[in-house]
Amino acid sequence: MTAFQLKIVTPDGLEYEGPAEEVVVRTTSGDMGVLAGHINCVAPLGMGRAMFVINGQKKYAACIGGMLSVNGGQVTLVPTTFEWAEEIDVARAERAAQKAQSVISTNAASNAELAMAEAKLKRALVRKAVATYKP
Repeated sequence: MTAFQLKIVTPDGLEYEGPAEEVVVRTTSGDMGVLAGHINCVAPLGMGRAMFVINGQKKYAACIGGMLSVNGGQVTLVPTTFEWAEEIDVARAERAAQKAQSVISTNAASNAELAMAEAKLKRALVRKAVATYKP
């Protein structure tokens, strides 16, 4: 496959910069794949698994929120939250899921607390699912 330049930058800093052959990310309207020669576009990122082919090897990450930009053959991923599968702390994700579920199951939570707990639960479930792709 033909490579293109990929840059992944988060609020915490640069996660990756270099060649890639393929990117598949979850956007707010579904999964989107990018190969070399893709048209210029910008897409808002949803919450889900991201897959990258780098040097012929598949790598996976939990990718939540942010933007994807394809411009002049350069692909820039600017997620709000990004964790490579091998870096995910599964025990921490499980604790976050349990805590969120306990808030959801109480009748005392406000609408705002309920919405926040649901978002935290979704993030924790994505992280746990992506962690199964550790090399």
